[in-house]
This record gives sequence, C-alpha cells and structure tokens, in this order.
Amino acid sequence: MTTRDYYISENRGETLGIVTEQSSAEERFQNSTIRPILKLQNDLLIAVFKNYISKHKNDFYTYSVEKKLQFIENAIQKDIKFRNSLKGIVIGLFTLDEYYDYIQNSSNLNKRMMNLVIERLKSQVQLFELE
Repeated sequence: MTTRDYYISENRGETLGIVTEQSSAEERFQNSTIRPILKLQNDLLIAVFKNYISKHKNDFYTYSVEKKLQFIENAIQKDIKFRNSLKGIVIGLFTLDEYYDYIQNSSNLNKRMMNLVIERLKSQVQLFELE
C-alpha cells in the first residue's frame, strides 16, 4: 500500500453502517468508503454549500424549512458543476484500490454518493442560517 493510501485509510475512519455477507458490492463500498469520507468531510461540505448559497441564492435564508430542503436537493441534482465539485471532494479521498472499484460502477455509486450528500446537508439545514 502506498503512503498516500495508508494515510487515507488510517485517518478516514471506520465503516459506517452494516456490511454483511449479503451486502451488495455497492452497499459495501457505500458503507466502508463513501460514508466515512462524508463524515470526515462534513465541515467542508457545509462550507461549500454555504458558499454556493452566497453565490447563487442569497434569498435562501428567507425560505421556509421545506423550501430550503427542496433547494438543497435541486442544487445538487440539477447544477452539474456543483455536483461534480462535491464528487471531487469525496473521490479525492479514495485510495487507489477504491478508485479502481469506483470506476467499475461509477454511475450507480455517484447516485448513492449524491443521495448521501443531499441527506447529510438536509439533516443539518439548521446550520444554513444567516450569520
């Protein structure tokens, strides 16, 4: 294992969620790789989304909670440049082996990844208040 891979593996955190023999390869990858990365990168994801709000929709802060949740979902699903930036935040912390696993099924794993990012940001919507 390269120094980079070792450093990433040691510092990223443990598997989150349940991985069993019956788990699909995608589910295993999600729980052993994507979830720990999202947890590690949480503060950065929050900061990136706050920056997105300030650049694209400053009236976000006047929205109802329901409308804020919808905005989070739409921003990630419809703004391709923003979505690609979020993917980069996650993919940049893959080990080489994880990256090779990822590229075998990137389409489905991207969907899982973005759904997890959406849920993570939505669950912390109270952090997106005007400071």
